[in-house]
Amino acid sequence: MLKSNIVIGLDIGTTKVCVVVAEKDDVGKLNVLGKGRSNSEGLQRATVVNINKTVDAIRAAVADAERESSIRIKGVNVGISGAHVHCIYSNSEISVNQSGIVNDSDVRRFLEKAKTNIRYLDIDHEIIHVIPQEFIVDDQEGVLDPIGMAGTTMRGSAYIVVGLRTKIRNIKQCIEKAGLEVSAMTFEPVASGLAVMKESEKKSGVVVIDIGGGTTEVAIYIDGAIRYSEVIKVAANDVTHDVAYGVKALNDVAEEVKIRYGCAYSRALGQDEEILVDGIEGRPRKSFQKSSLTVIIEARMMEIFELARDIIKRSGYYEYLNAGAIITGGGSLLPGTEELARDILGLDVRTGYPEGVSGGIKETINNPMYATVMGLVAHSLQNNLYQDYGLVAPATPEPAPEPASEAVTVTGPEQATETPQAGKKLVDKLKKFWDQL
Repeated sequence: MLKSNIVIGLDIGTTKVCVVVAEKDDVGKLNVLGKGRSNSEGLQRATVVNINKTVDAIRAAVADAERESSIRIKGVNVGISGAHVHCIYSNSEISVNQSGIVNDSDVRRFLEKAKTNIRYLDIDHEIIHVIPQEFIVDDQEGVLDPIGMAGTTMRGSAYIVVGLRTKIRNIKQCIEKAGLEVSAMTFEPVASGLAVMKESEKKSGVVVIDIGGGTTEVAIYIDGAIRYSEVIKVAANDVTHDVAYGVKALNDVAEEVKIRYGCAYSRALGQDEEILVDGIEGRPRKSFQKSSLTVIIEARMMEIFELARDIIKRSGYYEYLNAGAIITGGGSLLPGTEELARDILGLDVRTGYPEGVSGGIKETINNPMYATVMGLVAHSLQNNLYQDYGLVAPATPEPAPEPASEAVTVTGPEQATETPQAGKKLVDKLKKFWDQL
C-alpha cells in the first residue's frame, strides 16, 4: 500500500535531530502525521565530525517518526547550514517562449542561466539550490511569480546557495548510511523563515534570527524575497558552556540549570533565589544566586544579538526592516530573550512559532525548536516535492495461547513445543491478518 502527498523534513542539528512527516490538507496547510527527535552528538557548528553517531541519531529519530505516523520514510528534504555555506547573487535574462506567456519551462531556463552566470565558483564548492529574488517581465518590475504573465523577455536576479562539496557529501553519506534518500537539500535560514514568517512581515521587511545549538542563522527578507543571509558560529551551546564554567558543573547539569532557572535579561529577572547543584564526582553540592546565573547567560546572549545586529547593518537593509525581527530556534526560549533582542537590535521583536499547521499533532510541534524542520516540510510542499511512501506494517500480534491438550506437547519439566495443528492455526491467522490489510 502507498500513501501519496507526503512530505518529510529532516533537520540534523548540533544538539538534536528532528524528523517530521506531514501531508497537505484540503486548504493547503500542513497536517502533521508524526515526528521524531533524538539527541545529536555527531556534529559541531552544524558540521559532521562523527559519521556513526550522526547515523545513529538519524535512525533513532526516523524510527520514532515512523512509529507515530505509520509511514515508511525513504526520501527526505534535509536542511543544510554552517559557516561553509554562503550565497551568491546572479543576474539572468531569457526570451519568453513563442506563446508570449511565461510558463514553468521559462522559469526553469531563467534559473539555469542564473547558475551558469556564476563566476569564481571553484571545484571545492557546489550549488545547493537557487532561490529567485524577483522577475522583470518586459518593463513590469517587482514580479515574484511571473507564470501566466504576457511578455517577450524576462530578466531578474537569483540567490544561489553554495557550500563545500566535502561537507555536503558528509551529510549525504550519513543520510544514505541511515537507509534514506536525499530528495532535496534546503538552506536552513530559508526553511526557518518559511516556517515562522507571516506574509505581511515578509513583504514589509523582516529579519529572522534562528538560535540553534551550534550556530545562529540570520536571514533578511525584503519585498517578499530573501535578500541576505549569514551564519554566526555562536549559539545556545556556548551559553551552556559558559554556565558550566561559571558554576563549575558538568555540561549536562549546566544545561538543566540553564533551562530550569535561566533568564537572558537581567532587567526581566524577578525575585532572586538560591540555586543548588550537585558537585562533580561526589563532591559537595554548591550554591549560587539566580542573579549570578543571569549575568552569565545575558553576556553570551548579548554577544549573539550584537553579532546579528552587525550583520544586519552590514547588509545595508537595516532601515528597511519595517516588521522588525523574529527570533526562533531552541535558543530563543529563555525568559527575557525577546526583551534583550529588542534592546540590542533596536527593532520590534517577536518569538517565531511554526505557522500554517493544522490538525494532526499540531500542539506537539508548536515550539520554536521545530521551526527549521517545519520549514523543511513547508518548502517541500511549496515546491511539490511529494513522494510515495509505504505504510509501516503494524506489529504482528502475539497469538492467543491454545489449551495445553490441543496446542502443546509437554516434553520436559519446563519445555513445550507447538504441535503441527497449532502451527497450522497460527499460519492461518497470520494469512488472514495480512489479507485484511
